Amino acid sequence: MQSPLDRLVSILDLEELELNLFRGRTPKEDRVRVFGGQVAGQALVAAGRTAQEGVVHSLHAYFLRAGDPSIPILYQVDRIRDGRSFATRRVVAVQRGQPIFNLAASFQRVEEGLEHQAPMPEAPPPESLPSFRERTAPLLAAAPDELRRWLERERPIDVRHVEPIDYLHPRPREPRQLVWFRADGRLPDDAPLLLHQCIVAYASDMTLLDNATLPHAVSWFDPRVQMASLDHAMWFHRPFRADEWLLHAQESPAAAGGRGFTTGRLYTRDGRLVVSVAQEGLIRTRG
Repeated sequence: MQSPLDRLVSILDLEELELNLFRGRTPKEDRVRVFGGQVAGQALVAAGRTAQEGVVHSLHAYFLRAGDPSIPILYQVDRIRDGRSFATRRVVAVQRGQPIFNLAASFQRVEEGLEHQAPMPEAPPPESLPSFRERTAPLLAAAPDELRRWLERERPIDVRHVEPIDYLHPRPREPRQLVWFRADGRLPDDAPLLLHQCIVAYASDMTLLDNATLPHAVSWFDPRVQMASLDHAMWFHRPFRADEWLLHAQESPAAAGGRGFTTGRLYTRDGRLVVSVAQEGLIRTRG
């Protein structure tokens, strides 16, 4: 029986239909729409399959329509540019003839240069924090059906909040949080860097938008609130392993116009800043 991480790796292994055209599938889960991190990860795989040299250093994406988990997703790659140092790819994810997601990614040949970084914030070690299942087990009895199914779902990513969110009884708090995460299992030692980057792209959509809701004491499963990712950007600064702990330092500088803006910085345990993230999402309240 495949582990959740093995299933994620399998889902990221796209089928190549012809030149610049790939097909991805969605895991059989109780979802009404495709998880945004999955589409981002698969689109990055498609872009990387067509870039012969270099590693991805940035991506910029828009979520256009909700994906249907019951049918495959086609990924069409446009080879925008192949230069001496940089290559640019554009990927459109399509279902039923309509684009649901658009991604632009830039790849760079490895080179040396100036270096500096923002310092890593202090945080307790991840081993001292409860796992997601340990933390949410007491909530199951009182949770509504939709929330209970979400809490009980097997996950390929081990996520541990330094200051957990109370989904049932949220209280106003500062729009920032620290979250440790890693792939829940060991990836092959010879796995390419692109696989680690795609898994982190998948995981980066999991907790980021929550920061914009924290000052307002609402949560994503509140029937009065509609939430969805609108756009997503990532910058990869240094190599890392997705199956080793990363600290995601997140905050929301602003929310306005029915949208919340969030940013994140990912650090390795030894304090290296390896990825920066920015996201804007829909946060629409009713009644």
